[in-house]
Amino acid sequence: MPRNANTPLVQPLFGEPVFSEGVPTPDPTVFTIPHPSDSQLYKQIQKLLTKDVVGFKAARGKPGDLYTLETALGAHGADVIKAIGDAGQIVFHCAGDTGASNVKKFGNEISVADHLTNDFHTAAPDNRPAFCFHLGDVVYDFGESQYYYDQFYEPFRNYPAPIVAIPGNHDSFVIPKTPATKTPLVIFTRNFCATHPVVTQEAASLHRTAMTQPGVYFTFDAPFVRIIGLFSNALEDPGLISSEKGKWKGVPDFQLAYLTAQLQRVKAEQYSGALLIATHHPPFTYAPPPHSGGTGGNHSSSSTMLREIDTICRAQGVYPHAFLSGHAHNYQRYTRSVSFGGKAFTVPFVVCGDGGHNVVPMIQSRGGVTPSEPAPGANVSYLDVKPAVPATRLVLSTFDHMHFGYLRITASAKQLRIAFHPVASIPPAPAIDSVTVDLASHTVL
Repeated sequence: MPRNANTPLVQPLFGEPVFSEGVPTPDPTVFTIPHPSDSQLYKQIQKLLTKDVVGFKAARGKPGDLYTLETALGAHGADVIKAIGDAGQIVFHCAGDTGASNVKKFGNEISVADHLTNDFHTAAPDNRPAFCFHLGDVVYDFGESQYYYDQFYEPFRNYPAPIVAIPGNHDSFVIPKTPATKTPLVIFTRNFCATHPVVTQEAASLHRTAMTQPGVYFTFDAPFVRIIGLFSNALEDPGLISSEKGKWKGVPDFQLAYLTAQLQRVKAEQYSGALLIATHHPPFTYAPPPHSGGTGGNHSSSSTMLREIDTICRAQGVYPHAFLSGHAHNYQRYTRSVSFGGKAFTVPFVVCGDGGHNVVPMIQSRGGVTPSEPAPGANVSYLDVKPAVPATRLVLSTFDHMHFGYLRITASAKQLRIAFHPVASIPPAPAIDSVTVDLASHTVL
């Protein structure tokens, strides 16, 4: 039975991180704590979801610091890092929006988590995922302590590797009258940004220890890949990484200096691995062409956020090989063509927000008009609003709004491959889409 969630655990129980129960256990079928319907709550706070942003603390350490896979793994980290180097590649998982807000959705989340776990156990050693990077919305609605056990720890109880995460809007939005000690980012920080490997009260009877990320934004460094994870705050839309020159009062500008320092480090080191940027809110998510009728899915693009990121990238002369996000509850892959430093780059922008909570159609009716689904390869440059880098074309390369799923990403010294795996009734599920980036030329192959 779960430990009493009101019983604090302030001292480390283990000298080393623990990632799974060791012996696989059967899937749960019900929540241990029933989750009430949130429909009435949403009616009450609907307007707040468009204007209530949250403040947050600066990450531990200096802006140019890295949080490494070796650190996350503890004493065995050096051995794992060596094995990855010997294999000549690293493999890792990525998923977003996994939290099941009611028991009807629980099976979908469990299925995704089971596929991830099965992939780890059945893969050959040199092709085994080393970690999972979570794209946010770990727990619905909104990041309450009592739901972490059902929506995070229990589904991933058998996943035997680190799970690092950036918080989503559901992991950060503060319901009015929530005590300061129980706000979502406080809970998220306790479980993902601890200073030592502890079993938190949210883990209850399970043994997965809290991750030791330096903050809600961080850079995860592993062999062949470096992921800059930024916190895009608590609004339903848009995402933002700063106050945007005072527009969003209460939001600190820590991440602007942080991204600058990280890109400066990449340049100074002449880093040659795959560089990724991850946010919960997507820079691009589909909407029909202007004046065509109908509307896009449940979330919109975050153009201002992308312009702010691009401005820093342009100033530092460094651009990522790919951009990852969640939030929109489906799979979308865009290819953005930009002129950067006198060179032509093609960059995948991947949305993977169908990790268990929901799957939403790419288009919706409006005014009785339902637009046609976009064709794979459609030119959607109208979504790239006032770009801060010379952007010549944006293409919706492909999408899937029928399946739950996750990303399986492989990086080597020369290439980055991002593959989308839908969730089938019986794992494993083969990829139905993939894209490969040549690291040296910064182009999609």
